[in-house]
Amino acid sequence: MTKKTRYEAYALGVLLVLLGIALYSSQSHDSVFTGVSADSAKFVPLNVPDPSLRLDLLDRIQKEEYKGQHRDIFSAEPLPPPPSVLAAQQAAARGPVVPPPPPPVSVPATFYGIVTDLQTGRKRACFSANSDDVYILPEGGTLLNQFRILTIGNNSVEVEEISSGRRTTLMLAQPADGAPMPPQLGRP
Repeated sequence: MTKKTRYEAYALGVLLVLLGIALYSSQSHDSVFTGVSADSAKFVPLNVPDPSLRLDLLDRIQKEEYKGQHRDIFSAEPLPPPPSVLAAQQAAARGPVVPPPPPPVSVPATFYGIVTDLQTGRKRACFSANSDDVYILPEGGTLLNQFRILTIGNNSVEVEEISSGRRTTLMLAQPADGAPMPPQLGRP
């Protein structure tokens, strides 16, 4: 017998011994697997009317995009705060928001003169609007239903916007050379 055939004989013998051990162990431990047959009596298959693959649902799921926070799973850095918390932190850092000041009061009339009553000493201011309308108003009078005359000075008038309470001062208009003068008013 050659060396090669001797090794083959030994390998065949070892395999036969292992096969015998496997058969013996499977016959002696059959009582261990009796629980499988008892559970098979309780098994109820799912009631699925059409078990085929739904490609339309699969396509819809594949088109969805992740809207959560993106982060590197291999990084040990903590998650950044959500955008709403980050915006609140930035707003707190900036301080309180101060609204811009309201625009200055614009009066759509020209203050062109003062009339003083000689008997009572009361002053009245003369205004022109749209170059045709003339208004002669005392202190407390209303101009264009939007402005109240507060005080009349020698060459200025203080006016208050009724809706907002904002005030402005109108200065006496100086006529330009060659410009038509407003109508002359007689004394009362």
